[in-house]
Amino acid sequence: MLLLSFLSSAYAGAQHQDKVDFYKAQIRIEPIAESASVKGVVTYQMEVMGAVDSVFLDAHNIDFSSVLLDYKKVKYETTASKIIIYEKFEVGKEHSLTLEYSATPKQTLYFLGHEDEVKGNEQIWTQGQGKYTSHWLPSFDDMQQKVEYDLGVIADEKLRVIANGKLVSKDNQEPNTVLWIFDMQKPMSSYLLAFAIGRYDQQLLTANSGIPLENYYYPEDSLKVEPTFRFTKEIFDFLEEEIGVPYPWQNYKQLPVRDFLYAGMENTGATIFSDAFVIDSTAFIDKNYVNVNAHEMAHQWFGNLVTEKDGNHHWLHEGFATYYAYLAEKELFGDDHFYWKLFSSLQQLQGQVARGEGSSLLDPKASSLTFYEKGAWALFILRNELGDDAFRKGIKAYLGKYRFTNVTVDGFLEEMESASGKSLSDFRATWLESSDLPFEKAKLQMVERAPSLKILFDLETELEAAQNKTVDFLKYWNSTNSIHLKKHLLKKHGKSMPISVLELAMKADSIPIRQSLLDAAPQPNFLPKEYLLALLDDNSYITKEMALFSLWQGYPEDRSLYLEKTKQVIGLPNKNVRLMWLTLAMLTEGYNSLKTKDYFDELSNYTKFEYSFEIRQGAFFYLKEAFGFNDQSLSSLVRASTHHSWQFRKYAREVLDGLLLDADYKTRLEVLANELKPKETRYLKSKLRSE
Repeated sequence: MLLLSFLSSAYAGAQHQDKVDFYKAQIRIEPIAESASVKGVVTYQMEVMGAVDSVFLDAHNIDFSSVLLDYKKVKYETTASKIIIYEKFEVGKEHSLTLEYSATPKQTLYFLGHEDEVKGNEQIWTQGQGKYTSHWLPSFDDMQQKVEYDLGVIADEKLRVIANGKLVSKDNQEPNTVLWIFDMQKPMSSYLLAFAIGRYDQQLLTANSGIPLENYYYPEDSLKVEPTFRFTKEIFDFLEEEIGVPYPWQNYKQLPVRDFLYAGMENTGATIFSDAFVIDSTAFIDKNYVNVNAHEMAHQWFGNLVTEKDGNHHWLHEGFATYYAYLAEKELFGDDHFYWKLFSSLQQLQGQVARGEGSSLLDPKASSLTFYEKGAWALFILRNELGDDAFRKGIKAYLGKYRFTNVTVDGFLEEMESASGKSLSDFRATWLESSDLPFEKAKLQMVERAPSLKILFDLETELEAAQNKTVDFLKYWNSTNSIHLKKHLLKKHGKSMPISVLELAMKADSIPIRQSLLDAAPQPNFLPKEYLLALLDDNSYITKEMALFSLWQGYPEDRSLYLEKTKQVIGLPNKNVRLMWLTLAMLTEGYNSLKTKDYFDELSNYTKFEYSFEIRQGAFFYLKEAFGFNDQSLSSLVRASTHHSWQFRKYAREVLDGLLLDADYKTRLEVLANELKPKETRYLKSKLRSE
């Protein structure tokens, strides 16, 4: 009977929720690192728009110690995911609802470095999209409930708190803690509420419009600030001008965190991103933050200012952020870069359709490729159909009409039709509703605007007609200065190109072309030894890695020389060069044989928790392929199988599955299953039980 009561109450609450407007929240929370838990109190201001006898908030596995309506106790019940408050609410009345609570979230709020080997880089951070803020704060999983959140966070006095809004005060608390209070002035969906706690310094910039741009970084990374946040101000200023609507929030912050679940997340005014993008100048050309930077920044308008009604309209978030990020890159790197980005995504979409995996942009279960890349293409086509002026006019009207509210695709199309005076029914049918794509028409759109792509399409036409006849690749190579086209030619045709073209590629003063040439070489000793040796000093860690491996394989007589030249190189944040170097050093007969154990120990140590999961995964790979696991690295692998990052967790489990097929490893793993903490061995024990 009680369960039926819960279900009927929750259903009634869901039906009545649109009759109650929760418009403001005052939050005070204290994350407790030792127990990976949080305690807090939140007071909501709400207005009753229609007569109801209950309201609910989403609250996943949250325990409540006090529930007060207008500062008086009120009847309530809880389920595993909700709290339901019972009261006969009168129309037109305003109320305050105060909830005091505690929780131990299994997701959404992450504690790093507090109970593992990481010392000096303790972090606590949130990731609400897709997992919901309601795991650490009683709030609203429905994106249509927008609230002005003012957040107070209590943290260790040695750490910094970064959150949505403007920092208005820092108050010392006992013992040895500080209460950081942040003010928001406009409402937002609760999945965009965020904070992070850690050791950070700040770089402060100012946009042309006067908006403060706050870039945060680890104190030890002061020399990486410029390459990491390169072009941040330029991107911000461009987006404000291009979109035509002033930035809607008080300030804009960006901060890296360790082992983030995604590349970045566009929390309102406070983007959190993976510290794998914290780079030095050498790494910039190999892996930089520019596209992620622009993408998350564009979301401040498309997703945060104007928010989809539900998943059926997700294109209005990801397609728009992808398209405007491409426009920002076009502003920074030129037209050729922009059109080759579009061409690359078109090829991916074509492959998706060929595999029978194409989907409508209106399908809430569509793939990320569809929402992001097909969505960007839809906007590119729409702009070409309407013209720049009408497109910008429509975007400005759309954002103005739906600011701080929710919207549907129909709402967007109505504004674009009104701005242009054109019907968009054909556009909707072709680009939004269809699971197919008009590839040839899309290519024509690029031929008219990108000379290097026209050259490529001419080459493809000639290749198709030539059959077994020789094609003059040299002519095509010399007909363009496009680095993107030359990279494409090497990638797709490098193994069949005449030596004259490859010689020109070797002379090219371009890191991307050099990397494409290394990748295209049909065998390790195809490129001259002297050329490869010079590439060990290239201003690119990926080039160094590729050249080292080519030399080691193709010219084995001087392996010790190559290793000596590169023994101080670490590489990208994932230590790509160092991990390979350690592996090759151990495999090279006669090279520093007295240090072989040191090299193995170093490689094994990179599997520990103190390193990012990108480094750990690389170390696991080399150990699995070349040497096997010692007790420490095997233990790290077991623990990685329950990591919060699903990509890394999946990789670790796949490796474990393979090891369990080996009798010796299985015996060692059975011992570890009894030695490690239960939460670290959940997956391993489940596999052992199933056998």
